[in-house]
Amino acid sequence: MSDQISRLTPFQIDALREVGNIGAGNSATALAQFLEREIKMEVPGARILSLEEIPEIMGGEERLVGCVLLRMLGEAPGKIVYLVDEKSMYRLLTLALGYEPQEISGEMEQSALQEIANILSGSFLNSINKMTGFNCVQSLPSFVLDMAGAVLGSIAAHEGQFGDQALFLETSFYEGDNKIFSKFFLIPEPGSLEKILGAIGAETDEQIDPGANG
Repeated sequence: MSDQISRLTPFQIDALREVGNIGAGNSATALAQFLEREIKMEVPGARILSLEEIPEIMGGEERLVGCVLLRMLGEAPGKIVYLVDEKSMYRLLTLALGYEPQEISGEMEQSALQEIANILSGSFLNSINKMTGFNCVQSLPSFVLDMAGAVLGSIAAHEGQFGDQALFLETSFYEGDNKIFSKFFLIPEPGSLEKILGAIGAETDEQIDPGANG
């Protein structure tokens, strides 16, 4: 799978960025409905990265992050990882609870964060289904609140047959002047990315550069 992701052409990454754009848009709509507030979003960026880079992207191994990990089951199995940093978690909780919490490790706070993250991740998966015509479903998501380095260990522990690289999609949601950073990682099983690219019309032999990885 690592070779498969590493050999994506700019055309294919742009196509997947569009999937991410629609997915983030659906997530923003779902978040707005849940919070009963107007939510805007930035156009997502998309790139390929090693899973080892996740702590760095989140600000370092010691940074506290919230992580929802779910499996995509169906025609294109894989995993979706959703990460949010500490500052954004406080902002989300303030919007959801109607007051600024003193901590984010309490049962009520973690329950609210998990519900929000589940909504965002589920909406993202639904957008993949709509664009591809697939009927992928999600497993029961697991929620982790820990340091970024420890979260990476949790992801690696569940890796199994998955590879060590992921498609990284980053966007930001806005509620007024409040900015909420969101980071999605799509980690497909071998063969799944080819199915997704084929379903959105972005996979041909000519579009894959066999020399790009070496």
